[in-house]
Amino acid sequence: MDSFSSEEIIQNTINFVKEELQNAEGGHDWFHIERVYKNALLISESENVDKTVVSLGALLHDIADSKFYNGDESVGPRKAGQFLKSQNISEETIDHVVKIIENVSFKGGNKNQEFHSKELEVVQDADRLDALGAIGIARTFNYGGFKNRKLYDPEIMPNLNMTPSEYKVSNAPTINHFYEKLLLLKDRMNTETGRKIAEERHVFMETFLKQFYAEWNGEK
Repeated sequence: MDSFSSEEIIQNTINFVKEELQNAEGGHDWFHIERVYKNALLISESENVDKTVVSLGALLHDIADSKFYNGDESVGPRKAGQFLKSQNISEETIDHVVKIIENVSFKGGNKNQEFHSKELEVVQDADRLDALGAIGIARTFNYGGFKNRKLYDPEIMPNLNMTPSEYKVSNAPTINHFYEKLLLLKDRMNTETGRKIAEERHVFMETFLKQFYAEWNGEK
């Protein structure tokens, strides 16, 4: 099998992801992947990492999000691994990228991460940044609408002690998701660059929530 250059592998991966996600839900589509990819490249400028592994991890991290596969977390890593093998990439690189995909996502407040690498830290920060700020708010309500969830219900309080399995099946109002995930991310960033960007986006979300409650309660 012919060997591909790094640039060809990245372009082949982009083409593969675009094809796979052409009918995806709006918050987990190609544009989400593209934003995470750009975030990952930005963060990589300040980190000592293998940029090919970071790029592949970012591009393939949501190739089959378990939310859309009845909670099956094995589909994404398997699809990614099969694709990467077709690119004649080393087993070591494939294994690293697959482990990033298996560990990148937020699975609820009580989940311990078992794999660690600088490349995972970069991709994880890049993905988490897309859950924050204006884009994060838009994605959250888009997914809430996709699942036909309430915007807000004052009688249903956020649950900050969910297990990963409880988090996976939660159908709480969309506003609760800010407290159960989004507002927690700022303090869970791995890199200095990610942390700085997250802090700004966190403040924007707090401002949004203040305005939301004022409008909900009929205040000026």
